[in-house]
Amino acid sequence: MRVFVTGATGFIGTELVKELIEVGHQVRGLTRSDAGVEQLKAVGAEVHRGDLTDLDSLRTGAKGMDAVVHLAFSHDFSKFAQNAEDEKKAIEALGSMLEPGKLFVVTSGVGLTSGAPGHVRTEKDLPVDSPAIPRRPEQAAQAIAQKGVHVAIVRLPQVHDTRKQGLVPLLTQTAREKGVSAYVGDGGNRWAAAPLKDVAHLYRLAVEKTGPGVTVYNAVQEEGVSAREIAETIGNGLKVPAVSITPEMAGEHFGWFAHFAALDMPASSEWTRKALGWEPTGPGLIEDLTNMKYF
Repeated sequence: MRVFVTGATGFIGTELVKELIEVGHQVRGLTRSDAGVEQLKAVGAEVHRGDLTDLDSLRTGAKGMDAVVHLAFSHDFSKFAQNAEDEKKAIEALGSMLEPGKLFVVTSGVGLTSGAPGHVRTEKDLPVDSPAIPRRPEQAAQAIAQKGVHVAIVRLPQVHDTRKQGLVPLLTQTAREKGVSAYVGDGGNRWAAAPLKDVAHLYRLAVEKTGPGVTVYNAVQEEGVSAREIAETIGNGLKVPAVSITPEMAGEHFGWFAHFAALDMPASSEWTRKALGWEPTGPGLIEDLTNMKYF
């Protein structure tokens, strides 16, 4: 298959591009940097210069492709609402170039799924619809499916290796700055997680196996790792104490990240594993955090 990948030189994209090429797919990767050009050339991918906000570059990149995998998203949280709007426009631009029967793989997150605290998110749960959360990748993708494009939505948890771990590095950064590794209340809120290479493999399976309509996959290995265990592991790595703080103290301690620090986001991948034959085998989140180089 001919596959266009946005975010092709990013955390997940780097692994996905290599795996797609290794099994015989032809990959065109989006990059905006000279370093990205060299990285893509080194693994045998076609280079496409462009940017997430350059909609013409997205359209020309997607033109003629059998599948588009959209991984790119700006994680500058100071411009979160603008980034969400840019994401919506990017999905619309990419989808506009796909003919009926072609495939569009769009990235979402288990944290963007509706559910009360304690609810284990499944693939059947609807995306959240709240003014407080401006990201709407799934809603944008649903619109593309209306014209006969096959759509796969991959909901990500905390994707990790020993370098990066989704939102967890923000906890690590705060612990460095504050001298304590904090969790809110009893730290019982949980974050689903999955290893980087297993997540890249899931994307490849989604490219190869997704049929008509809209299919949702949860890229989850661990249903939920507690905030307390994460904080204690970070504390051990940084040689600082792990401490509980009250919900009232969270805003002062974590700043804008306080809302996320207290979120309970467990998720199941039971259906996804059966549908794709996906069995993650990589290390758990705590193992990667334990083996991370903190100094």
